[in-house]
Amino acid sequence: MAHAAPTSHRRGARASHRNDRTDGPVQLTTWLGLTFALLLGVALTGRTHVGVHAAGLTLLIMLIPLTLAVFTAAFRHGPGSPKAAVTTAVALAFALLSLLF
Repeated sequence: MAHAAPTSHRRGARASHRNDRTDGPVQLTTWLGLTFALLLGVALTGRTHVGVHAAGLTLLIMLIPLTLAVFTAAFRHGPGSPKAAVTTAVALAFALLSLLF
């Protein structure tokens, strides 16, 4: 006989919330975390040690698409904190400029 989980542990067909897109605006901590991480990536990229420089580049390469995705979500659901969104936009522009020049 196959083992079946007790009824209390089973999920109904409608218990999944994956399709629920009403999450609300982007939280302040998301903006602050992205800003801090972008500035950390710029700082690490400026170092002369090859490994530290590579770590900074890797961080920036991963964060730039993520930041753009958060801005897309903010456009759809609201920025939450407009000042924090502007600060993150400035940090993103600074990171992009530091990568290009």
